Amino acid sequence: MTMHLPFSERLLAVLPAHLRADAARRYAEHGAVLHGRLAHLYGDSADFSAWYGDLLEAAGRLHGARPAPLLAQDAARENAPQWFASEQMLGYSAYVRQFGGTLQGVAGRIAHLREAGVNYLHLLPFLRPRDGDNDGGFALASFDDVDPALGSNDDLDALCTALREAGISLCADLVLNHVADDHPWAQGAAAGDGALREFFHVYPDRTMPDRFEATLAQVFPQAAPGNFTWVEALGGWVWTTFYPFQWDLNYANPAVFAELAAALLRLANRGVDAFRLDSTAFLWKREGTSCMNQPEAHTILQALRALVDIVAPGVLLKAEAIVATRHLPAYFGTPAAPECQLAYHSSLMAAGWAALAEQDTAMLRTVIATTPPLPPGASWITYVRCHDDIGWKVLADEAGADAQARLDHVAAFYHGAPGSFARGVPFQSGQATNGSAAALAGYDLPGQDHANAHALRRLLLLHGLAYTFGGLPLLYMGDELGMQNDEACLADPVRALDTRWVQRSPLDAARLAQRDDPASGAGAVFAALGALGAQRRAQPALAAGGARRLLPCSDAAVLALLCGEDFLNLSNFSGRAITLDLASLQAGHWPGQAATVMLAPWAMLWLTRDGAMHKETST
Repeated sequence: MTMHLPFSERLLAVLPAHLRADAARRYAEHGAVLHGRLAHLYGDSADFSAWYGDLLEAAGRLHGARPAPLLAQDAARENAPQWFASEQMLGYSAYVRQFGGTLQGVAGRIAHLREAGVNYLHLLPFLRPRDGDNDGGFALASFDDVDPALGSNDDLDALCTALREAGISLCADLVLNHVADDHPWAQGAAAGDGALREFFHVYPDRTMPDRFEATLAQVFPQAAPGNFTWVEALGGWVWTTFYPFQWDLNYANPAVFAELAAALLRLANRGVDAFRLDSTAFLWKREGTSCMNQPEAHTILQALRALVDIVAPGVLLKAEAIVATRHLPAYFGTPAAPECQLAYHSSLMAAGWAALAEQDTAMLRTVIATTPPLPPGASWITYVRCHDDIGWKVLADEAGADAQARLDHVAAFYHGAPGSFARGVPFQSGQATNGSAAALAGYDLPGQDHANAHALRRLLLLHGLAYTFGGLPLLYMGDELGMQNDEACLADPVRALDTRWVQRSPLDAARLAQRDDPASGAGAVFAALGALGAQRRAQPALAAGGARRLLPCSDAAVLALLCGEDFLNLSNFSGRAITLDLASLQAGHWPGQAATVMLAPWAMLWLTRDGAMHKETST
């Protein structure tokens, strides 16, 4: 620790005396990773040591400003590092405007969240966005100020307090990859500030952009083709992976890391418990590659995690990396240098929907089989739908030799091909799909009353997979009520090119009012998901990190997933009844259960060794 002693003094010197011992202990534990990772990125700079000392001093000041209740929460979570991995956890994701109208309105929805069993709330971007088009709030003009249309910073503080008192952790988005073109950094660069120009990737002509484009994919080839935008005020081409108004940040510049780290810690001091790190796969650029999943992107996340573990160890980092299964584990880091505690398992989500379309679990089984065990202190985010599209290309590895044709068939199914139950909407030339969970499962559609029982089973089947895989399951706003697509957005010229808006409609007040009426479509879903959640909470084997094993099954439509040794999820991903011989699963005896079980179409059965759970989770 000798080499780090002067740096630790920069951290400790600005702290109140009563915080220094814990800060010194945490720096002793995490300082080598922080220093080592940042030295790897920026150590060739002559002023690296001075910059690193300044970084620690700034972090120390933010630690010293951390409110007492949050310091106490940090200490409690350090003593229970698996707090977020429990089978008791259930998440919920929503836009502020659509869920509650304002931050104060969200506070008014806390009772609904608690009734649904939620104890982790992810609020999609609520900071001040770009004026005009802003990619659903992901084009930020400020990392510190709440969007005035949603409330004030005081409202955010009050909401954080109310959620904490209700036992609900708050997750916020931190957009790491880019800022809006009206963010002060972008405006300063456009006005001629040379230091701020270095915050971005700017090229005077097309030479380098064309060389990069040779190996880059396009995120929005229809709405925003290409990865570079000419900006007259800059006199150059700026890197814009997503939309022309979102300028990619240059993490080869240490000032960018320092600014984003400080922004995170300031929000953490307001009471944000977790951060969804948006677009983590894109952080580092390297010619001749896809500029995704580069080693330096992981180095950045490891350094950020080490700094958070020193200053605010009760705070979680969540990787938003929508990548192939083989790339996902890297976002947890290594035992020596951990990264994010949470990561979305997008392949599992997509494979569940694909299994419904194909009535075959082959791709799903491959995803499960190739998902490695979780490292200690980590959890998957398992989910059925979210605010984004379902990008089928994440299954390219699992789809086999003719992957494109197979995934095109799945996409066509959800876009309403003959014989399909789904009401999805194409995205990106049909390579991805949008739609609410209910619409994609064919639930509660006009004129489809006779099919509702099967559609409800399909919804429960997918949520059952998310609840039993071993992770933190995340509901998307309105799915607990069976909300439908917002078809009106397709007639809106501002939103028509981005069909993700079909699943971003306001919470349906009528359906919310019907949630306690089991005879209604909304009430049936709400009750069924509530029962599913209660059953999950009674099963410690379903905590993140538990043992998980696929069992052999003669019928390709059935998924048999053993969790621990005493819990079994049997799921029928087909529209036909299937009889199973339990002995053929080679998983021993299940007391109180007949030797054979019959799974109705699209049905799911959860079994336990103690015989306490033999209820088919369907209607």
